[in-house]
Amino acid sequence: MSRPEIGVGMYVQVLGCGAAKPSLGHNPSAQVVRLRGNKAFLIDCAEGTQLQMMRYGVPIASLHRIFITHLHGDHCLGLPGLISTMSLMSFDHPIHIYGPVGTADFVDRVVRFFTGEKGEERYAEIEVHECAPTGRTVIYEDRSVTVSCFPLKHRVPCVGYRFDEAPLLPHLDREAADRAGVPIAYFGSLKQGRDYVREDGTVVPAASVTTPSRRPLSYAYCSDTIYREATADYVRGVDLLYHEATLGEEWSELAKQRGHSTPRQAAEVARLAGAGHLLLGHFSSRYTPETEESILLAEAKEVFPRSLLAHEGQLLDLEQLRGKE
Repeated sequence: MSRPEIGVGMYVQVLGCGAAKPSLGHNPSAQVVRLRGNKAFLIDCAEGTQLQMMRYGVPIASLHRIFITHLHGDHCLGLPGLISTMSLMSFDHPIHIYGPVGTADFVDRVVRFFTGEKGEERYAEIEVHECAPTGRTVIYEDRSVTVSCFPLKHRVPCVGYRFDEAPLLPHLDREAADRAGVPIAYFGSLKQGRDYVREDGTVVPAASVTTPSRRPLSYAYCSDTIYREATADYVRGVDLLYHEATLGEEWSELAKQRGHSTPRQAAEVARLAGAGHLLLGHFSSRYTPETEESILLAEAKEVFPRSLLAHEGQLLDLEQLRGKE
């Protein structure tokens, strides 16, 4: 399968959106956040994730960071195979893995089991960063994105993740800059917001020869969790919110017992947060694609009309979604 066209914005690609019990309709949980064309951030890594990456054109070499929400098998059992493959590729940089308390022990056991006492397999350097947030906490930042984690309420320690694109530089109005007599060598500093000072001391304000770029994009991923109003504070204003919706409203008590949410509850979080769109996933195997739409999506849309169903291979351009709000 050919690789999708990835531009300079933020994209979410669904690799799997099924719940714990396997089904022929869905792969279990995994997503990739694609950012500015050349970075890929993996969220959750269920069985078959690396095959899904190959199927949908996500180069393993492009993985920048791996984020695990919790240590239930349908969210992390693809990690041993992926780590092995990345090690075979002889990465010259560490593999960074983020996850809740217990992630370091899990990864250490995986590596020790496959390397053995004699070190038959040579593994890449792995750095594990454990998260135990009481609120929204920044865990990674570079020039293009800030990633934060926040607490979710499940049967085991579980965290959600939020991706906020860094502000873009303004656009240079070349004609205006030329009319103002600004040398090309100063175009970069103008985009940085620094005014140009002519030899006679007069100032060309940067704002007079630049135009603002679009508002930065944002995405939040809420894995397995019961409904909590506080979650809306952590994901406020995101362009796209992914929220699990394992069971329909008729199974709401069972969902709560198992640490899950219904579509209506996911939609309420999106409504309270003022999200642009809601993406539903982590569907129970008791549903088919047809009933997911007629039951799960319908329930969510009663509360939050801009709701969508996740499906394998789906590629969402957040800038395009913003235009549909």
